[in-house]
Amino acid sequence: MGGHNLAKPAVDPSLFPLDPEVVFLNHGSFGSCPIEVLEHQNQLRLELEKQPVRFLGRNLEGMLDQARDSVAKFVGADLEDLILVPNATSGVNTVLRSIPIEPGEELLVTDHEYNACRNAIHYAAEKRRAKVVTVEIPFPLNSPEEVIEAVMEKVTDKTRLFLIDHVTSPTGLILPVEEIIGRLSCRGIDTFVDGAHAPGMIQVNIEALGAAYYTANCHKWMCAPKTAAFLWVRNDKKENIRPLTISHGANSKRTDRSGFQIEFAWMGTRDPTAILSVPRVLEYLEGLLPGGWPEIMDRNRHLALAARKLLCDTCNIPFPCPDSMIGSMVSIPLVDSREDFVPQSPLFLDYLQDELMERCNIEIPVIPWPAFPKRLIRLSAQLYNCLPQYDLLTEGIQELVVESVA
Repeated sequence: MGGHNLAKPAVDPSLFPLDPEVVFLNHGSFGSCPIEVLEHQNQLRLELEKQPVRFLGRNLEGMLDQARDSVAKFVGADLEDLILVPNATSGVNTVLRSIPIEPGEELLVTDHEYNACRNAIHYAAEKRRAKVVTVEIPFPLNSPEEVIEAVMEKVTDKTRLFLIDHVTSPTGLILPVEEIIGRLSCRGIDTFVDGAHAPGMIQVNIEALGAAYYTANCHKWMCAPKTAAFLWVRNDKKENIRPLTISHGANSKRTDRSGFQIEFAWMGTRDPTAILSVPRVLEYLEGLLPGGWPEIMDRNRHLALAARKLLCDTCNIPFPCPDSMIGSMVSIPLVDSREDFVPQSPLFLDYLQDELMERCNIEIPVIPWPAFPKRLIRLSAQLYNCLPQYDLLTEGIQELVVESVA
């Protein structure tokens, strides 16, 4: 791979329904689904409404099996161990609410973990009188070994579970999860990988990782419609895992499939068309570039690295991590936020994000990390992006940051 033309988008941006007046550099938050896939989803909705009983009562289970099969093949997972959930946060909550946790046991999580999932692990610990231990991973950092060392320093004979991002949300780091899983497994400790950003950004082979649990979104880098995600549970761990919503499958007498699959296939009436569209989006994106998904991932990574170099060189910011820890999302430290600023939203937490949107038509997250007033700006790179857009970003940051400091 390589040799990509980053001066223009890899595909026609009009294939996506994004506002052409906005420079959208925030695929990592919610992604954007191609128009053709959304039209496919709309056709599924029409079929549902035309004969709801046939769609939901007679045909849905088979269609969900097809969607699961498509996802399982894409992420290297056994079909029988994979179920569908609305989002990775639901997957994290499902496992944390289900697994047995004894009082006094320790649950590990990093300070780079997505805030919603950190809240979930604190909730689970509080309910079981367990303890949450936070692994502080340095950022900036020089190598993946620093991550491994930080994790192992916090492991004790009381450690029950480690929740770790495959790709961190605030800092955009690809973490060395496979080596960490191996080290913890030798000590009888389960690892739960939050892969929200991984599938579609990097190659994922869940079976090879050896984790106990893995959850991820399909609506981010796989570009599926929203509310499409999955949870994978290793076969020896499935007995304890129950849905957040207990429904008809809990007392099913069926013997044609596992209770695990029966319970998770129906958790109340919902619109299943997002997850049913996953086979279509995987096929559609595969055909956009000659090299298919490997070329998509490689091109997006090269664009993210080029954008990082542009911004860091222009603003005289050292690279905060090695290239090997970067996929198609990059976070760069900025000067501190204003001390008098009071965040008003749980999602948009720095005034610079709003100002970049209002004054420059650039949509990009500015994240208070590790805590206000420290902050990062997080760049995403997708097929509809190109390097000149990051030139505009660099100009906007220089102007607004200098203005805020003056």
